[in-house]
Amino acid sequence: MFDGFREECGVVAIHGHPEAANLAYLSLHALQHRGQESAGIATSDGREIRCHKAMGLVADIFTPEVVGRLPGHMAIGHTRYSTAGDTVLGNAQPFYVMCNKGPIAVAHNGNITNASEVRRELEQDGSIFQASSDTEVILHLIAHSRERNIAGALREALLQLDGAFSLVLLARDRIIVARDPYGFRPMSMGLMELSGGKMCYCFASETCAFDLIGAVYMNEVEPGEMVIVGPEGMVRQRYTVPKPRAHCVFEHVYFSRPDSIVFGKSVQLSRELMGRLLALEHPVDADIVVPVPDSGVPAALGYADESGIPFRQALIRNHYVGRTFIEPSQAIRDFGVRLKLNPVRELLAGKRVVLVDDSIVRGTTSRKIVRMVRGAGAKEVHLRISCPPTVSPCYYGVDTPRKRELIAANNSVEDICRYVEADSLGYLSLSALRKAVDDDEKQEHCYACYTGNYPTELVNIDELSEPKLRRI
Repeated sequence: MFDGFREECGVVAIHGHPEAANLAYLSLHALQHRGQESAGIATSDGREIRCHKAMGLVADIFTPEVVGRLPGHMAIGHTRYSTAGDTVLGNAQPFYVMCNKGPIAVAHNGNITNASEVRRELEQDGSIFQASSDTEVILHLIAHSRERNIAGALREALLQLDGAFSLVLLARDRIIVARDPYGFRPMSMGLMELSGGKMCYCFASETCAFDLIGAVYMNEVEPGEMVIVGPEGMVRQRYTVPKPRAHCVFEHVYFSRPDSIVFGKSVQLSRELMGRLLALEHPVDADIVVPVPDSGVPAALGYADESGIPFRQALIRNHYVGRTFIEPSQAIRDFGVRLKLNPVRELLAGKRVVLVDDSIVRGTTSRKIVRMVRGAGAKEVHLRISCPPTVSPCYYGVDTPRKRELIAANNSVEDICRYVEADSLGYLSLSALRKAVDDDEKQEHCYACYTGNYPTELVNIDELSEPKLRRI
């Protein structure tokens, strides 16, 4: 259970289906775990772009009546947590504008690290911004471009950006999908065969979106690649030379759904292997292995299977917690955690428990969960974490706290163990994490949050974040 600022987005694009808006809605529903703040869909029938977005959950926003007002055979969609910008409707995506390139809508997943610098230059040239999201910068760069066609203008815009982005763009007669040259954030391509041999092209942050709509996963949009789908068919081209790959390893540790293939690998199998390696590195004499749901479940399964200790689902998660709730005026200890999790006392009483979670960020949530398990009668609580200690902030789409708020950046493992009130604490090593995601030889993932070594030169980072800026 990630206890930092869980800030991530999901994007989709559909081309060539008469019910493109409905497919985009279903795809966003499958990606709801990537963003629960706002959602939006823009569609085109080849003549006009229509856009609808609102605050809240996908299913609440896109009623049948709303989807019915979004005709067309092309669509892009976005579900948001704020990595940049405030939590307001003005920052909800897609962004839709009329400009000198015609009507365009854009949405992206990631974080543009030089957005403030680019925005300042654009404002000095007379641009007027209506939102605080870094996505709006892309639209202004497209409008400022002297390239005549939309693909050329987007290419010119992307070459001015630093950081992480997997982007979908909708024009009147085409969609364009692009990925940053490092490949920080995922973007998969799928295919649906329609009657008459026609093909529908689908793009999404995770392949679980394809499973829901019946599309077949084909491959990844490559880092530094732009995929254009229009009247002439599909064209794949490099808009820049790819850089050394830096796939966000936290996608496999936490973000992505276990039933997805991300960066060409099964998330479920990666997490199970993390748990197996964790059991080998940090064995413990215990009675049961208990996951912190939901993200801790696959690693706990691997830990239990490798150690031979029985797996028990002794923490039950309430999946129907709304965005707001009435908290008792007289404070209940650890109310927020109890709202989401409840222990099964009959499974925990008198047991030596291995508690498996995906990460510790600040440590406050972990301490509350350890207390809860102990309060349910557990004799011992041994905390096992399926990733290394988080010691540095991320600037590529995971808005983790400032370094001084990261418990592992300022404390030893022994200190953290005492703070969370566990009997023992063990983190997965960096080498084991590399092995779990099959990155021993390829070196294709970003581990900056565990090492402080950033793949890019960071620009305009908040000084209070205390970044260690370096280029590798």
